[in-house]
Amino acid sequence: MKYYLIAGEASGDLHGANLMKALKVEDAEANFRYFGGDKMQAEGGELVKHYAEMAFMGFTEVVLNLRTVLRNLKSCKADVLAYGPDVLVLIDFPGFNLKIAQFAKQHGIKVCYYISPKVWAWNQKRVLKIKQIVDHLFCILPFEVAFYKDWGMEVDYVGNPLLDEISQFVPNQQFTKENQLGEKPIIALLPGSRKQEIERLLPVMLSIADAFDSYQFVIAAAPTFNAAYYQQFIGQSKAALVFNQTYDLLYHAHAALVASGTATLETALFKVPQVVVYKGGAISIAVARLLVKIRFISLVNLIVDRKIVTELIQQDCTKEKITEELKLIVSGDRRKQLLDDYQELHQLMGQAGASEKTAKLINLYFK
Repeated sequence: MKYYLIAGEASGDLHGANLMKALKVEDAEANFRYFGGDKMQAEGGELVKHYAEMAFMGFTEVVLNLRTVLRNLKSCKADVLAYGPDVLVLIDFPGFNLKIAQFAKQHGIKVCYYISPKVWAWNQKRVLKIKQIVDHLFCILPFEVAFYKDWGMEVDYVGNPLLDEISQFVPNQQFTKENQLGEKPIIALLPGSRKQEIERLLPVMLSIADAFDSYQFVIAAAPTFNAAYYQQFIGQSKAALVFNQTYDLLYHAHAALVASGTATLETALFKVPQVVVYKGGAISIAVARLLVKIRFISLVNLIVDRKIVTELIQQDCTKEKITEELKLIVSGDRRKQLLDDYQELHQLMGQAGASEKTAKLINLYFK
C-alpha cells in the first residue's frame, strides 16, 4: 500500500519512524511519503518537508508565522493529491493535521489518526468534527478511550509508542567517557526541541547551576540546532551538551528539569525524578488559560490523574522555585516518594507494542 504520513515535531518523527518500521513488517509492499524528520527518513521512503520548518509553538508564534503555515498547508494538500495514498496517517500535530484530514476526506482519501488530538484539553466539541473526517482513531493514553466514548466515538487504544522506543534502547555504558563528563551525578536539562521553548527555558534552567556544585548539568540538545546556538545560553557555565543521546542521558541521570511535553513521560519511564517547567508567550498563555480544561500540563500527572511531579508554569518558573523543587528530589523522602509514584504510572501505561498494534489495525482497516 501507499502511505502518506504527516508528523510536525520531534516526537511525531520518533513515533512515525517506529510505525513505518512496523508497517514494513505487515506490508512487504509498503511505500512511504511524508512530512517528518531524520528518524522517519532513516526508515526509507520520501521526505517531503522536515518538521523543523513547521514547528511553531503557541498562539502568538502561529500568528506571526501564518504565511509559512498556510504555505505548508497548501503544498501538503497538493502533494497528498499528487501521491494518491491508500491511507493518510496523521500523527499528533492537530492544528495542521485536522485541516489536512478535512481536505483528504473531501477528496475521498481514507484517513487514520495515530496519537489522537488532545481535544480533551480544550474545545472538546472538536470530537464531533473528528468523527466526520477521520476514519479510524488510535489512542495512546489510557484515559482517552473513556473520553471519546462519552462523545459517542469508538476508538482503538494501542498503548503508548514511547514504550516501544524505550524497550529497544540499549544503553551506552561509555556515555560519560565519550562525552567527557565528570564523576558527579548528572542533572539532565531537557528544554524542548522548539526554538521558542529553548530560548525561554534554558536560561532559567542554567541559572540554578551554582546552587548544585555537587552535580553536573548536561543539556539534551535538539538535532535541529548546532552547538554554537546552545553556547549563547551556556556562556561561562560548566554545562555540557549532548546531541541525539537523550535516552542515554536519562539512563545516566540522577534528576532532571524537563520542558512540558512528551519528554516528561519519557523521563518518568526512565524513572528519573523531575521538575516540569514551562514558559509561553504572554498572549498564548492568556488564550490557553481561557480555553484549557485540564488540571495538569505534564503527561505524567494527567495519566495518573493526580500530582506526582511538580509543575512550574509561567510566573512560577523562576530560579528560586526551580532550585527549591530540585533540591527536594535529588535526595530525601520526596525523591523516594516520587520514585514510588512512578510505579503506578508504569502499571497504567502497560506493555510495549503500540507501533505493531497500530500497523496491524491499519492493514486490517485499509488493505
